[in-house]
Amino acid sequence: MAKKTQRAFDPNAFFARAGKGRSIAKYRKDQTIFSQGEPADAVFYLQKGKARVCVVSDRGKEAIVSIVGPDEFFGEGCISGQVLRIASVHTMTEAVVVRIEKQEMIRLLRVEPRFSELFTAHLLKRTMRVEADLIDQLFNSSERRLARLLLILANYGNEGRPEPILAKISQETLAEMIGTTRSRVSLFMNKFRKLGLIKYNGHIEVHKSLLNLVLHEQPHIKN
Repeated sequence: MAKKTQRAFDPNAFFARAGKGRSIAKYRKDQTIFSQGEPADAVFYLQKGKARVCVVSDRGKEAIVSIVGPDEFFGEGCISGQVLRIASVHTMTEAVVVRIEKQEMIRLLRVEPRFSELFTAHLLKRTMRVEADLIDQLFNSSERRLARLLLILANYGNEGRPEPILAKISQETLAEMIGTTRSRVSLFMNKFRKLGLIKYNGHIEVHKSLLNLVLHEQPHIKN
């Protein structure tokens, strides 16, 4: 008797529909996906939209630590022993999110090589982003940090060219994320606009030429 051929795992089909251990939900702008201190019992995958990852200190001060874009996982700390969420995630635009229960996530990583490869690539990309963020904060000017942040928000590199930043982000938020003042951000944004690097009129449209500013000021680390 011929053996039944096992159907190959298709990541696109997997994320397109609900199934065992996973569900799909639509969120409006500024909705909470999960909150700091809640049980960490699932991993999430952002199909569409943008979300911000925030941490609140004991004194009530909130800090944005990262931005999540399309085709990115978040909340993966639960599969490495995290019991409670150490951050909150809020949508910045309308979003479509896939929730994968912890045990189903662990099973997929064990039995589906293509899924495991996809998730490993995500982790490597996230690690590189964290390293780059640290270098940015330690060695680069606030002007370059802002330019790099705008490119990230515009999804530069994911599809090969920037796209408009649909979420309305205040100068205060940008200043908080790069560690400078709102007045400095205002100065740099006006400079970028005058140089034709961005369009800035309520919403922000990033031009590819902004990348030249980031590449021009590479950090040089000396022992």
